Amino acid sequence: MTSSPRTEARPRASGRRLLPADPLLRRLVLMGLVNSVGDGLFVTVNVLFFTRSIGLTPTSVALGLTVAGVCGVFAGVPMGRLADRVGSKRLLLVVGPLEAAAVLGYAFVHSFAAFVVLACAATALSRGATAVRSALIARALPAEGQVRARALLRSVMNAGLVVGSGGAAIALQADSYTGYVTMMVLDAVSFLGVTVLLAGLPVSGAAAGAPGAAGAAGAAADDPRGPRTALRDRRYLLVTALHAVLELQLAVLTVGLPLWIVLGTGAPAAMVAAVNVVNCLLVVVFQVRASRGVTDVASAARACARGALLLAGGCLVYAAAQYGPAWAAAGALLVGALVHTLGELLTSAGGWTLSLDLADPRSHGEYQGVFMSGQAAAHVIGPLVVTLTAVDHGAVGWVVLAGVFALTGPALTAAVRGAGPGAVPAAAVRPG
Repeated sequence: MTSSPRTEARPRASGRRLLPADPLLRRLVLMGLVNSVGDGLFVTVNVLFFTRSIGLTPTSVALGLTVAGVCGVFAGVPMGRLADRVGSKRLLLVVGPLEAAAVLGYAFVHSFAAFVVLACAATALSRGATAVRSALIARALPAEGQVRARALLRSVMNAGLVVGSGGAAIALQADSYTGYVTMMVLDAVSFLGVTVLLAGLPVSGAAAGAPGAAGAAGAAADDPRGPRTALRDRRYLLVTALHAVLELQLAVLTVGLPLWIVLGTGAPAAMVAAVNVVNCLLVVVFQVRASRGVTDVASAARACARGALLLAGGCLVYAAAQYGPAWAAAGALLVGALVHTLGELLTSAGGWTLSLDLADPRSHGEYQGVFMSGQAAAHVIGPLVVTLTAVDHGAVGWVVLAGVFALTGPALTAAVRGAGPGAVPAAAVRPG
């Protein structure tokens, strides 16, 4: 992680306010809240809009979104490199309005080809922006508060998604073109709102990642080796790949578990909503607490290893839901969701630290682009992996997934053994 003179920036709120006292973190929290509410509005209605209003078949929508997901995988690195050149804040000020235009563009789509092109553009912008925001946070916040700040931002993001999804329920009830387009307009407004908040973000040129920034980024001139390249950093690539395996937990929650509840257990279909509520509430309430103690590479790897075991345990409990009456299946699913979410909290906290501490701080954009591309790849292939295991093969498939998670934790710990922070030595950093 990159140190910053803003040592007072800690993810704490005073007793009389809900938002953090630090102006920089407070602005980041507001940005995250506005963005996630918009995302909740759009994600909740987009598939129904594509099928009911545009007239695409479910298969066409799935194919188009898969192609778009692949485009998103390859967007992180070039966007991150561009952020390293022109500055993270400056780039995001351009990307935000482009994301708004892409969302509004769906209202004018009337063919499969146009849908695929627009979905690819929107997803590439979204994935790239995620990497650039991560690089901005890495440079703007002090090292000692980095993980807790990201935990706070993730809690806020989940709360915003819940609010947005609840608001979109009105459009779902109306089930009309006008209602769906209204949700997209509001999502576009959220992107513009985030851009306005970003413009007033109280960061220096160095924190924003502007060219010629002082601090660690200025060390390239004094270090004859220059900045490391993420795509040639074997340890970083290995850690990215292993953590991407842990990210398959998202597909377990959003794809595998709903299908398993309906097709493989005697539990009522309402349990799909119940486990999602449990997951969201636990993330909102406990993500910051779960990040405590994750302070360096070693502790981050241990958190990921513990989280991997919990993810494996959650899969085994899900498998057990196949047996017994409906009430027993429902209880097993809730317990499994609890264990699963605890694992998710730990692997998220560990992943943030690994992605930052193993990176060269002079190339945060590129490194975050690589790490986020690994996550994006997991999100693309995750539904297929989970379907071919748990959904198609039942309890045996869940056991296979549990084994994958259980083995990935120790592998990640071994991959980082002996590694320290990616920052250049202090003697190589040029002051001012």
